[in-house]
Amino acid sequence: MQSHLFAGADISASGMSAERLRMEVVANNIANATSTDSPDGGPYRRQHVVFSAAMNQANGNASGMRGVNIVGVEQDQSDFVKVHNPSHPDRDEDGFVLMPNVKLPNEMVDLITASRSYEANLKALTTFKQMIEQTLQLLRG
Repeated sequence: MQSHLFAGADISASGMSAERLRMEVVANNIANATSTDSPDGGPYRRQHVVFSAAMNQANGNASGMRGVNIVGVEQDQSDFVKVHNPSHPDRDEDGFVLMPNVKLPNEMVDLITASRSYEANLKALTTFKQMIEQTLQLLRG
């Protein structure tokens, strides 16, 4: 197994990067929570980020964590919300409008979770930096 001096920093940095993307996607969901006409046609479809654990590979076996990989951003395939609004420009013949499948309370929970995960990774990175600085001070005598 290869040892990497800055593996802890790399793991924290990958987590921060992943959570930053997650916050951007959540912000986009919130911004489009009432968009009934998307470029794809129809209402905006909620998106979410898919992560996977990055593992060190040694002889085909996972030998330790390397951080987080971003697999991609996928669309939530849950049903749209149907709302009766006969004055809406995107209504159907019965006066119903398909609204995005974005639920603001869920988005806020996702945003808070991503923010706290980002902060935890930042704290781990800061602690790692302090440990390196203290080690260097000890080596200097």
